[in-house]
Amino acid sequence: MSTKYAVIIQCDISRQRCSGFACTNAFYNRDDSFKDYHGDVRYISLTCGGCCGASLAAKLEHFSNKLAKKTDVKKDEVVVHLSSCMVTDNYHHDRCPHFDYIKGLVEKKGYHTIVEGTYISKTSAKKREIGEYKRY
Repeated sequence: MSTKYAVIIQCDISRQRCSGFACTNAFYNRDDSFKDYHGDVRYISLTCGGCCGASLAAKLEHFSNKLAKKTDVKKDEVVVHLSSCMVTDNYHHDRCPHFDYIKGLVEKKGYHTIVEGTYISKTSAKKREIGEYKRY
């Protein structure tokens, strides 16, 4: 089955100081974690809702209801990206301490194609290589 929708979940704390431009740009340019997307793939960006991410369940439920009522897109045609600001040690902060919980919420809502990462900063990648940022 091909991907028809990409959902990017961003850290709510990071989103307060990050426009999400790099992730969006990577999606539209089909860079980094989006390089294998072809054709007409829709995009939506959500935040986790803040620590611990519990409000994400309601956002995903709303998204699921809209998909069912307004499109012919099935859940197995949706790829959920947990943004790089959530899954890596980076400029904003370390990996999300609620990562496993958030990933479990996504799976519980029926989305099983989950990608860890979005935009890959060259600067952050170098800092991971030299040990300034942790690797996961």
